[in-house]
Amino acid sequence: MRICRNISLKPFNSFGLEYRANTLIHVSTEKEARALFCGEIRWKKPLLILGGGSNLLFTADFGGTILCPEFGRIRIEEETGKHVIVSAGAGVKWDRFAEWCAERDLSGIENLSGIPGNTGAVPVQNIGAYGVEAKDVILKVRTICTDTGKVKIFNNEECKFGYRTSTFKSSEKGRYLVTRVYFRLAVRQDPNLNYGSLYEEVQRFGKPTIKNTRKAVLKIRESKLPDPEVIGNAGSFFKNPVISESAAEKFQNNHPEMPVYDNPSGGKKLAAGWLVEKCGRKGKRSGDAGVHEKQALVLVNYGAASGNDIVNLSEKIRKSVKKKFGIDLEREVEII
Repeated sequence: MRICRNISLKPFNSFGLEYRANTLIHVSTEKEARALFCGEIRWKKPLLILGGGSNLLFTADFGGTILCPEFGRIRIEEETGKHVIVSAGAGVKWDRFAEWCAERDLSGIENLSGIPGNTGAVPVQNIGAYGVEAKDVILKVRTICTDTGKVKIFNNEECKFGYRTSTFKSSEKGRYLVTRVYFRLAVRQDPNLNYGSLYEEVQRFGKPTIKNTRKAVLKIRESKLPDPEVIGNAGSFFKNPVISESAAEKFQNNHPEMPVYDNPSGGKKLAAGWLVEKCGRKGKRSGDAGVHEKQALVLVNYGAASGNDIVNLSEKIRKSVKKKFGIDLEREVEII
């Protein structure tokens, strides 16, 4: 365990915002985490569990305690003829895990390649991309209760997954520290290529294999999304709105060019980036806060923007979309 006081948060958030934390604690074993939550070590509330810092926006210094889980290792837990159960520690970089699985031709998360953050944040956010959501392959999640220090395992159903959410982000927010996530992956060359232009992009690499799907996804993301190491951002700032099939049909009648996608949990998804772009916001900036020139769903920090600058810009965008389309955009990024 490593405890830091009055520390800069700039390295710990992908927007690159210069705020400070009262206390930041690194834990690398469950024993350390249990000791922390059982009262053996003093810490100040509120508690913020960091999943890589790629899906949050600080707007001020943080007066409580930030916890950085560093549980490592990727393990094969069980093998059958058609499936493999693989687990990854919460501190494992998500794309490193996606790469590890693709190298072994384990199918299920190749469409989620390139998403920033750590594996511990995956079930919290129920990340998704290119027609796949993490909930489709998560078997169970091992956690430690922040109130008692006791281990609790959530099965898939108990996680209450929804579109970019879960019980860890809603009713049980802040109550459980994810330590390890278990995935049920397929042993077959059968990638999901039904989303947008993914199939055509995979064809450029050859056969539709797991490895080629990962390559295609990474190429698409690189062409559209800015690198947080170069320009501060948190990826998609807004969720794609989910509406009923009848409402989606009406929208398409009025806007035939509007992209509409099936939502795995029901209804239809509209492309939030398209809505923002049609409001004339793509590539525009307000000071050092702006909308990315290639992807209107991404808000960026050009260098000296504050968290509130970015929040204010997002509010202007939300109002524009509401006025033009009658759609309420919901932030995917968490405001701290």
